[in-house]
Amino acid sequence: MQDLLSLIQWPAFAASVAAAWLVASREKSRRNLGFWIFLLSNVLWVAWGLHTRAWALIALQVCLAALNIRGLFKTEDK
Repeated sequence: MQDLLSLIQWPAFAASVAAAWLVASREKSRRNLGFWIFLLSNVLWVAWGLHTRAWALIALQVCLAALNIRGLFKTEDK
């Protein structure tokens, strides 16, 4: 189980990179998808951070998740 938790960092990394690519898109639907993938990456990083006791990483991911949620609301139709 410990080895499996150690591997979480790689999907978290991939999700973060993919989300950053999508958020930079000019297409609104891709930007929205990017924010959702960013939220998934936040969850994955928090899981990995708990496993490794990386408290600063966990705090960072909570703050970034708040910014991602803000981004979702900013891209919604008014």
